[in-house]
Amino acid sequence: MDTVEKLGILADAAKYDVACTSSGSDRQARAGQLGNTVAAGLCHSFTPDGRCISLLKVLFTNVCIHDCAYCVNRASNDVRRASFRPRELADLVIGFYRRNYIEGLFLSSGVAGSADATTERIIECLEILRFEHGFRGYIHAKAIPGTSPDLLDRLGRLCDRMSVNLELPSSQSLALLAPGKSRAGILEPMRQIRDRVAEDHDTRGLVRKRVHYLKQVEAPRKERAFAPAGQSTQMIIGATPESDLQILSLSQALYAQIGLKRVFFSAYLPVNDDVRLPSGAGVQLDREHRLYQADWLMRFYGFDADEIVDTD
Repeated sequence: MDTVEKLGILADAAKYDVACTSSGSDRQARAGQLGNTVAAGLCHSFTPDGRCISLLKVLFTNVCIHDCAYCVNRASNDVRRASFRPRELADLVIGFYRRNYIEGLFLSSGVAGSADATTERIIECLEILRFEHGFRGYIHAKAIPGTSPDLLDRLGRLCDRMSVNLELPSSQSLALLAPGKSRAGILEPMRQIRDRVAEDHDTRGLVRKRVHYLKQVEAPRKERAFAPAGQSTQMIIGATPESDLQILSLSQALYAQIGLKRVFFSAYLPVNDDVRLPSGAGVQLDREHRLYQADWLMRFYGFDADEIVDTD
């Protein structure tokens, strides 16, 4: 399978992983017309100064050992599987960057073999980008639950932002629809990332203070900062019966306890036939949009979840 064919498969497989809000529309492309609100391959992010940047959004592999009911890439699905080689993806990113197609990379992945084995290959790819190509663009990488702390540390020093998918709003829903995953297993790497970001920030602050005030030595050349843009997470809404209050209360707790930069909401999109999933094809884009509005009120204006929605 050539690189272009892999790109088609793995960019399409990544479109369910959100790095930003959805457009609120599901219009498909039509012959003779322009535009498509659900196209795969590119997504957008915003820098602290307000610039919008284009990111190549792709999976490293859609091979996965998990069999989550809601996921198009689940192990039991009969879909075409593909995996990039580390250098192959690194060269692809650089090629697109030099053509000014993209300004960064959003990289997620299935779990091929084990979390550590998959993460090692992702790290190899990002090391080629950072060290061989000298790539200084934005990289957002998904951390896989179960990855060893040492590998998580190496990954965090190669990317700007990390994220761990919370998947679903409750441990009960996770046990029902993704029995191979656990809430504790997901929260563990989120806590590790939180602690490493804090440690890195404190260490660099001391170095800056010593150099600035004492003028004793030049600032030492240090390793890359650990995930300087922090971490985020994603949860699917509408596949399970949790209320908006439960979802927003969970988001509020994650902001307070884990120090997340963003919680992304992904309206459930039926892609599999499974008796555990809700019937009907309705995608709750309006609900997703309202949750983002409520999330904005919590993050920027200090509202509590129960001040925005009630138990009814």
